[in-house]
Amino acid sequence: MNILVLDDEPLARQELEYLLKQNPQVEAVFQAASIAEGLQLLISKKIDLLFLDIDLNDENGFTLAKDLDQLANPPLVIFATAYDSYAVDAFNIDAIDYVLKPFEQARVDQAVEKANSLLKTPVEPSTTTPTATVITITQDEKTRVIQMTDIRYAVINNGELTIMTHDDQLMTRETLNWLKARLNPEQFIQVHRSVLVNVADIHEIQPWFNHTYQLTMSDGQKLPVGRSFIKPLREKLRM
Repeated sequence: MNILVLDDEPLARQELEYLLKQNPQVEAVFQAASIAEGLQLLISKKIDLLFLDIDLNDENGFTLAKDLDQLANPPLVIFATAYDSYAVDAFNIDAIDYVLKPFEQARVDQAVEKANSLLKTPVEPSTTTPTATVITITQDEKTRVIQMTDIRYAVINNGELTIMTHDDQLMTRETLNWLKARLNPEQFIQVHRSVLVNVADIHEIQPWFNHTYQLTMSDGQKLPVGRSFIKPLREKLRM
């Protein structure tokens, strides 16, 4: 497993690299002190796992994490930070773990094992189609019943899931994966780490920067397509 440690503190990088190298599942460890350095390594090397700090001087680790889908082969992400207050936000953008400083060998090994299990597990397409036609969202102590066909798209923004229907906007602390598991995969497709759309509500597809696409939805909203989601989108739309 090839790992990148992105942290602006040299001692923190060195400590984590040392602990990682004690693990036999780790083949190589690379270091970066900034998002620019990290991106250069992510593009030039085959990185399987990224240990990412949040507070990077004038930069924020979430900025990089949210853009990883622009890479052809984005790595798994584990946040490695001194702050425990961002854990919910981290998991909402599909981080697989959240390791607090000061680092401990057992905790680092646990995180590496989780990543290794995910890397070895093939993603198998679902062979069943959900039979439910509605989902429920609890908001302000009221439970809303939403017809799946009424959902245009859903996005994660600042750790909150926003579901846009044809006549309303609903917000919840549930995750995008939670919603995706409840929707019909024949009708809905994930097009970005933080975006899920109703195929019937895609109005237009335009080429975008870095060989990606931008979707225009039926309500005029523009939504990004991450590079790792381009192939399934093209297959779904028979492009």
